[in-house]
Parts: sequence; C-alpha cells; structure tokens
Amino acid sequence: MQTLAPPPFAALRPFRPVRAESAAAFRIAFGLLGLAAAVRFAANGWIGDLYIEPARRFAYSGFWWVVKPPPEWGIYALFALIGIAAACVAMGLLYRAAIAAFFALFTYVELIDKTTYLNHYYLVSLLAALMMFLPLDGLASADAAIARRRGGRRGASRGFVSAWTVWALRAQVGAVYVFGGIAKLDSDWLLNAQPLRIWLRHSADLPLIGPALSETWVAYAMSWGGAAFDLSIVGFLLWSRSRPFAYAALVAFHLATWALFPAIGMFPFIMICLSTIFFPPDWPSALWRRVRRRTAAKSESARASPSWSWSERLTARRKIGLAVAIIVALAQIAVPLRHFAYPGDARWNEDGARFSWRVMLTERTGHVRFRARDAATGEEWLEYPDDYLTPLQAERMAHQPDMILATARMIAERWRGEGRAVEVRADAFVTVNGRRAARFVDPDADLASVRPGILPKRWVLDAPWR
Repeated sequence: MQTLAPPPFAALRPFRPVRAESAAAFRIAFGLLGLAAAVRFAANGWIGDLYIEPARRFAYSGFWWVVKPPPEWGIYALFALIGIAAACVAMGLLYRAAIAAFFALFTYVELIDKTTYLNHYYLVSLLAALMMFLPLDGLASADAAIARRRGGRRGASRGFVSAWTVWALRAQVGAVYVFGGIAKLDSDWLLNAQPLRIWLRHSADLPLIGPALSETWVAYAMSWGGAAFDLSIVGFLLWSRSRPFAYAALVAFHLATWALFPAIGMFPFIMICLSTIFFPPDWPSALWRRVRRRTAAKSESARASPSWSWSERLTARRKIGLAVAIIVALAQIAVPLRHFAYPGDARWNEDGARFSWRVMLTERTGHVRFRARDAATGEEWLEYPDDYLTPLQAERMAHQPDMILATARMIAERWRGEGRAVEVRADAFVTVNGRRAARFVDPDADLASVRPGILPKRWVLDAPWR
C-alpha cells in the first residue's frame, strides 16, 4: 500500500486525515460515563427525589412550553432510554441515532427543573450536540464492523477522521478550563481566597491533611493554583513535551477536588476521561504498544496513511460546515462572557451566571419568605416556600433571583385559581462568600406582575459591597 506523505504544515490544515483512535476512545468514554450517570441516578434514588417528588418545577425561560414533565413511569423510562442510548454510543451501534437520542433525552431531563442545574450537565449536552455531527464511530464500533463487511471506499476510510474532528472536541473540552480560569480572575477568588476558605474549613476533620486545610495560606495557595491551572492546562496539554506532566497534574487536580468537594459529582471523572482527546490521534495504539513493550517500532496500522486521496479544497459542504463552526465558536465565547453585558455584579445578582463555566466561584445561602396581598380587599398574609417546594428546591430558590420570581408567580397562580388576584412581595436575604446577609430583593416590588426573561432584574437590589 502506497504511503501518502502529508504536505508541509499539515498540522495547521483542518481537513487532513488523522487516525480516528482518539476520537473512538472519546466516544467510548463519553458513552460509558453517560451510562454510569443513568445507573448512578437510579441507584441513589435521585430520579424520584429530583424529578418525581416535586409538585412544582422551575422551568427555563423559553422552554416552559416545550418541556413538560412526564408522569412517574415516563421519568423512569427517560432514564432507561438515556442509559440504553449511552451504551449504544459506547459500542458504536447505530451511532448517529444513538447520540442524537442521548442528546435529546438528556437535555430534556435537565430542562425540566433549574434546581438540578450543574455545569457538567451543560457540558454533556454540548458535547452530545457536537458529537451528532462528528464521525466518531470509525473504529472500535459495531458500525465499523458492519462497514468492513460491506467493504468499499467507505469501509476502507473509517480508520481516519479529518483533523478538525479532533480539534472540535478539544475546543469544547478546553473551553471549560479557559473560561473557568477567566472567571477566577476575580477579587473574591484571588484576594480573599473565597469561597475556598469557607469550604476547606469544612474538611478540617480529614486525617493527616485536615489541620492544614483550615490554614488561611492554604486557601490562598489553592485559589491561585486553581486559577493558574485552569488558565494554563490547555496550553500545556497541547504542547507535546509538557503533555504527560500536564495530564498527570490534571488527574491529580481533579481527584483532589473530588476528595475535598464530593458534591461536584462526576465532573472530575468526566474531565479526566475526556481530556485524553488532547493526546495524539493514535494514542490508544501507542499506549498498547508500550504496554506490550514494543516501544522501539511502530506497528503498520499506526503508520498507515489513508488509501484514498484527500483534498483541502473548500467544497460547498465544507464552506457550510466552516460557517456553522464559526457561529458556534462565537456563541461559545459570548455565552460565558455575557455577564459583563449586565449591570451589577454577577456574584450577587446571578445575571449571566449559568452556562458560563463559573465553577465553584461562590458560596451562596439565602432566606426568603413571601408577603401576599389581596388586591381587592387589602388583606395580607405570609407565604412560606416549604408549602410549595421540596427542601432542595427551597434551598436553591432562596438565593437565585429567577427562582424567587418563579416562586412568587407560583403563589399568585395558586390564589388566582381560587378567584383571588394577589400581589406577592419577597423578604429575601442572601449572603455571598461569607459576607453578612443583606437584603436581596426590593421589598416593595410586586413580583407577581414581573415577567421572567433574560433582561436585567431591576427588582434585585445592588450588591452591598458596591
């Protein structure tokens, strides 16, 4: 078989063919992580606690008319289908249909209630959406086995992908670190070592390292170290000479955060597994050769070039793909930075905070009660969140302005169903990163008359530290 030498500067050319091994490994890891997540939810009873027990839910703006919570059996069916779809993705069985189903089902479940929002759920949805357009089933998959049986050009070319496929996955994973690092360029994080000073003291009873975690200098060291890690790790992973050390540091970093902050769930393992996409495209076979002590020579399969000619010509299809990629990239930049377009401090008002990779930046607690007033009779009475929400919903709602607004509208809707038009006001107090609790919401604002949306929340008071 004739070997085709790549042209000069081929590494900069997005349509050059590269081995599909790292892409296949990414697909397998993603599918297994998705399957593990579905099993984990079922095993821990979270399906019932989070998606069945709540009588009311906090819908996302723009999705309330699309996402309707199914009945109890439907919730369990959704998670079962998520697990099946994830398993099919890992196996590469009907890959395109499986990843599309996984994206639709997983995203649907997460849109049911804001209470369950976590940054890595958002990452999983973004990756699944991206993977729908990437040929990640070329190796180690049932689809590849079927293609080999059928033969022909398509079967012969499945061991390779265009370089842009690998770079697209790298960009999506890398965005978490880059924007997470930018978000940490914050006075609370760098100058006050908050919220780590609060959280680390909660781990002071750990053996051996516990006493050190209560030291202020440790919190500062970890704050600065965390910011430096997020801002630099992508660059070190991309540089071949530093990559082994960078990945070792990445694994140690995420295992440490998982041990200290178990509430972050599967996020450390997601990043550990999926960051392997920064390795060379043939890293699985290279690792296998090393395991088998064949480090002196590369195997023919690793050296092989595609047996078909390839072109860098910008076809109409590629132009469309490039335009879409540019639009997606701009959105991926704008969404994490959109909080700069809002007035006030995002640490306080939460405007633009979700979907922005602002990971572990704030420790927020709140307390809220509502005052209802019958507009016709003038009668007033108190309303308490526990009468409407689960304990978890009430805890999250107490310091999230859009959820406070949604609860006020729940109260108004409840009384509207009994034929009474009521005004609803909130006495809400929030503390951020250990500061003294301060009034959060304008106590004179009738929240029942406020329409939810993405515009600045004028009824949220200014941050007390401004």
